[in-house]
This record gives sequence, C-alpha cells and structure tokens, in this order.
Amino acid sequence: MIPPYTGGSLTMFAPLIAMHIPDGFLTVPVALVGWIVMSVVVGIALRQTRHQLGERQIPLMGILAAFIFAAQMINFPVMGGTSGHLIGGALIGILLGPWAAVLVMTTVVAVQAVLFQDGGLLALGFNTINMGILAPFVGHTVYSRLCKVLKKELAAAAIAAWLTVIIAAAATALELAISGTSPLDVALPAMLGIHALIGVGEALITVSALAFIRQTRPDLLRTAVPIAKGSGWITVGLVIALIIAFASPLADSDPDGLERVAEDKAFLDQAEDAPYEILPDYTVPFISDEALTTIAAGIIGVLVVAGIGYGVARVARQNETISQT
Repeated sequence: MIPPYTGGSLTMFAPLIAMHIPDGFLTVPVALVGWIVMSVVVGIALRQTRHQLGERQIPLMGILAAFIFAAQMINFPVMGGTSGHLIGGALIGILLGPWAAVLVMTTVVAVQAVLFQDGGLLALGFNTINMGILAPFVGHTVYSRLCKVLKKELAAAAIAAWLTVIIAAAATALELAISGTSPLDVALPAMLGIHALIGVGEALITVSALAFIRQTRPDLLRTAVPIAKGSGWITVGLVIALIIAFASPLADSDPDGLERVAEDKAFLDQAEDAPYEILPDYTVPFISDEALTTIAAGIIGVLVVAGIGYGVARVARQNETISQT
C-alpha cells in the first residue's frame, strides 16, 4: 500500500486499485486459461464492433476509456478500513453496448497492468474477464431487461451496476479457489460481503454519470441516434478525465476489497512483485512529492489510455472498411 501524503491542511492519498488480481494468487495453468479466454473474446469483440462502430463513435471510445481509467484511481471508503472504486463495466456497456465496452475495458485493464504494474501480467487474462468482459455483458444485459420491466432507466442502471460488482467478486473467488489460494467456502462469502457494499458505490457513480449524460448529451444514450459532430464534447470529456486524475491523491488509502480479503484470510503474502517497473503504483520515479507523482502518473495514464482506446476503435473501424472493399 502507498503511504498517505500529509501536506498542508489536507491528508492526501495515492490511489489503490481494487479487484486487480496480482501474480501469485493464480496458478500458471489457471492464468493461462484466462489469457486464452480473454484473447478469444477480445478477438470476437473486434469483429463484432467493426460492424457497429460509426465514425463519430471512435473518439468516444477513447474518451470513455480515459474516464474509466481516471475514475478507477479514486478509491472511496466503504467500512472497517476498506475501500472500493468504480469498475465501470456497466456504465460503458450501457453507453456503447457490450462488445465495444469489452474493447474499452480491456484497454484500461491492460494499461494498468503493463504501465503501472497494477494487477499481474499472468493474471491479466482473468482481470480482463472479471472487469472487462463479465461486467459489461452483465451490466448491459441486466440494464436492457430491467428497463423493459421497471420503465425507469436509472433504477435499472443502479441494479445492473451493483450486480456487475457481485459477479466480478464471485468470479474472482472462484478463480482463487481453483488455484488453491483460498477455499471457495472461505473466499466467496468474504468477497461477496465486502463487494456488496462496494457495489453500492458503483451503482451511485454509474447513476450519477448517466444522469449527467442525460442532461448534457442525451444522444449518447440512444444508440440509434448519431453522435453529434464537432470536437467540443471530446475536449470536455478529456478535461473531465484529467480533472479526476488531478483529484487522485485524495483517494482513500485503505486496502481495497480483494486486498482486505487476502489480508484477513492470510494469503496476501502469496502476491508476487512485477518483474519490472515503469510507473509502479501510479507514481513517476523522478518526482519525489507524493501528491505530484500520483497526479503526473494519472495524467500520463489518461492520455495513454485515451490514445490506445482511440487506436483500437480506429483499427476496428478500418477492418470494417476493408471488408467492404
């Protein structure tokens, strides 16, 4: 855990990212299965998305990826010295549909692992499955069906968002159990108990974001309506993501849900350090000030994720253009 920075009159904290399985928690065979499943699903997502993406949706994917990355840096307190953060799978699934959301979320999780050593490289497959595949599909499916029953979009979004956290937590517990890290009858209730509370935060943030979008850009909530021309909304979206990154030192520094469970159930010491460091734990090595180094890392992450998210969407769109020629 990164120690708190106490500067001026505020107590500031570096971000701690939840639900990211480190290397060492999963056996190599289990981790490789995760990589295979992830690769297959992402490949399908690229094929599916190329038929769905319009030209104006390409920058949207980059901006949403940047927003999710920044939002995941802000841990909020839950209870008992535990914190949580937005996963964002439901939000992106609702806005883009599940297949495009898979590409956005995979971009975020991959950059977190490769650039910031947040989540293991071997564990990247299942981290992507839990947060980048299950969450968007569960969120989109539950939201779509509940909208028909409840006739209240925000209520449907809240339930869908909460369920994505529960499903991701249950999947993580199952993966830990299969790896022999923690028995299922121990890991599952522990993960579900704390993440049921974290899911409330997920629901509140998701509903708030959708309510804001409904007021400012309602066309983003209607898949049949083309996204408006102009780059103004792109700039606004990127600025919002950067503002969130600037606030990242204020994130709660208490252990996240998975780390709390690992500590309480005595398997935290199985976590392995990354074999290399680039911007470890969301810090820039040559910046010594703890608040500034976190902000700088957040800004770098936002820009990198936005660029890669845009690039992935552009590649998918170009594949569609090529297939039509």
